[in-house]
Amino acid sequence: MRFSRADSEKYGLAQRNHLGRAALGELKPRGFDPVEVFRQSCAGRIPKLLPLKFRLMSSSPFAFFRGSVEIMAADLGAAKNTRIDIQLCGDAHVKNFGFFATPAAEIVLDINDFDETIRGPWEWDVKRMATSIILAGRMAGGKDARCREAAEVFAEEYCEWIHKFAAMPTLEVARHRAVRDLRDPFIRSALKQAERSTPLSNLEKLTQTKNGSRHFIFKKDGLWEIEGRQRKAVLRALEEYRATLAPDRQMLFDRYRPVDVGFKVVGTGSVGTRDYVVLLLGRDENDPLFLQVKEEPPSAYVPYVTASAMPSHQGQRVVEGQRALQVQSDLLLGWCSLEGRDYVVRQLSDHKGSVEPEELQGERLAEYSSVCAELLAKGHARSGHPVAIAAYIGSSGKAERALVRFALAYADQVEKDFETFCKALRRGLLKDAGKPSRAAAASAHTV
Repeated sequence: MRFSRADSEKYGLAQRNHLGRAALGELKPRGFDPVEVFRQSCAGRIPKLLPLKFRLMSSSPFAFFRGSVEIMAADLGAAKNTRIDIQLCGDAHVKNFGFFATPAAEIVLDINDFDETIRGPWEWDVKRMATSIILAGRMAGGKDARCREAAEVFAEEYCEWIHKFAAMPTLEVARHRAVRDLRDPFIRSALKQAERSTPLSNLEKLTQTKNGSRHFIFKKDGLWEIEGRQRKAVLRALEEYRATLAPDRQMLFDRYRPVDVGFKVVGTGSVGTRDYVVLLLGRDENDPLFLQVKEEPPSAYVPYVTASAMPSHQGQRVVEGQRALQVQSDLLLGWCSLEGRDYVVRQLSDHKGSVEPEELQGERLAEYSSVCAELLAKGHARSGHPVAIAAYIGSSGKAERALVRFALAYADQVEKDFETFCKALRRGLLKDAGKPSRAAAASAHTV
């Protein structure tokens, strides 16, 4: 939808009457049980993988934060928002930014996870990202003052970049790429990880030659063998996936033939969803392509947004959200359906690299927060109306201070939720995770 600069400014300023900037810092009392919200979020996941998900989440408050986006979505959805919508990343945190390969084989820095993407208020991403900075800093052993300083850098830089994007022509915003000194040791370590992550390196790491052909190396809690009906279903789904590619991408895909299929356990938040990997070969064994066929449940924010124009296919939702936020996306990004579930299809770990929270020590936390601020602001400016956001934010610093207050308070809340989660885990209260609660079952029966 087209808006003039004057209309966008007017709309942004008007939202202050709906939600004052100081109110961005408020954390209201809950009207729900976070453990119950998390329990229900496990519905539809593979039961035997849930203990692994719980074990990963119980390692730290940051890991818990990564695996329980539904709880924060419920908190954000219950409060008033600015009503200035953009394309949300939906799960903005320090692990979901990093390096990846463009169609031109360049390695760029950008947002790189979109499972929860949906249109929603800009500040939801900013609040989640700022909270993750506090939690990551604490995980790295940083003092509260250092963590707060990094969150302040993030909020201030985000707002500064929004003002810059609001002043730029639309095409310049669409083409903007974050540039950093790749000689910096901190950035260089993540870049080297991305440079090493190639299809050929995956061929050596994930497969072996058996009976004259390549097959996946199967590992417990890592990669499983897929055979029979399920294997055939995955391969059939690739035909539907092909139809979602542009003609030039179809021509590229047609040069490969599938060789093997496996089930791969991925991430923290995604553990328990269905995730397949397909090995394809082109001219010979030294011409591999790895595709990830990843189940995409509805975004955790669906109950809290009005998304009438959102695609009904969840894989398509992820693809369109990724393209809205990124300057350049995966060459073979598409989607398909498999046995009644929606999937996104993409290259597996193609030149991907990210930063570990433990590495964000000292000044690195603020430095990395600055990078993430620019990338998030760029994505929001590409997919929304930066003039409206800039008008709402203003230049007084009131919005920035409020966002930092929220992040500090919510990080404390996450640590309390983490303790509650661990207690529930020890007491066996999550054994029925994914099953409807008695109250929900009763309600459903009544309806």
